[in-house]
Order: sequence, then structure tokens, then C-alpha cells
Amino acid sequence: MTPRPGDAVPDFTLPDTDGGPVPLQAGAAATVVVFTCNHCPYALAWHGRIEAVARDYSGRGVRTLQICSNDAERYPRDAPAAMRARVQAGEFSGPYLHDATQEVARAWGARVTPDVFVVDAAGRLAYRGAPDADHRDESLQAAWLRSALDAVLAGSPVAEPLTDPVGCSIKWRA
Repeated sequence: MTPRPGDAVPDFTLPDTDGGPVPLQAGAAATVVVFTCNHCPYALAWHGRIEAVARDYSGRGVRTLQICSNDAERYPRDAPAAMRARVQAGEFSGPYLHDATQEVARAWGARVTPDVFVVDAAGRLAYRGAPDADHRDESLQAAWLRSALDAVLAGSPVAEPLTDPVGCSIKWRA
């Protein structure tokens, strides 16, 4: 069952690109969870904006966890070695996690890359959707994501807690 705004999100611990365990909950004021990958043009187009949000909000107690749940056997560009190469190249400011079993993506109801979730300090879903209105327009600067984070950090409800996530479908194992 996909969590809806206000619902407690499913907890998880996933390995990062070095194999170390990274838990969802770590005492953050808010956590951004992004289901993403290495090959989707939508994920790649929004990647810089999501990274800018991660950098801009880290000093305000916000963690950003990016997760690749794609079938790495059918899509080797999404395999752990390719994920590690991007991290080593400095493309990620926070952990890039591997969901090899795809259980986390299923539990969260993730559908596309990128699929963005904002979780408040109590572990409740505050926002789910796209970073902003158009992957082609960098000037939008992940406005929907930023607006959701600003509301959560202010202790206010998110004005638009659901938008349609747009991207490539998650590549499920057969």
C-alpha cells in the first residue's frame, strides 16, 4: 500500500555504494527520499536540481537519500559498480543506496525515476511527486520539493502534498 500524506512511511536500511548500511531514520528534521537511477533522462535532467536542494537544506537538518531500485541485471548502467562510479565522481552529496530486492520501492509505491518523497521528523509522509513542474526547465529549481521542505521545517502543512511523479518506469525484475 502506497503511503499517503500523513501516513507513517515504511522504515528501511539499505546499503550505500560502499556496502555500509544506511537507515531511513537518523534524527533529521526532514528526509528527502528519491527513487532514481543512472540512465533515465528524466532522473538525469532533475539530478542537478535535487543535488542543489540537498546542499541548500543540509545545514537545516535535512537528509537526502537517493535510491536505485532498478533491475541491475537487465540494466547494468544501474548496477552497484555504476552507482559507485557516480558517487566517486562527486555526483552525489549524500548516500546513493541500492535496493537490490526492490522491496523498499514496492513498499513505498515508487513508480518512476525520479519519484520524490519528503518525510517529516516523525516519519510521516509530507510530500510525494516530482521535484518541480518540468524536467526541461532548470529555472524551476525543484520548486515543489523546496516548498514542501520549507513547510515541513516551519511545522506547517504542505500546500500541495501530492504532485504527479514524472519519469521512466522503475525497471522491475521479471
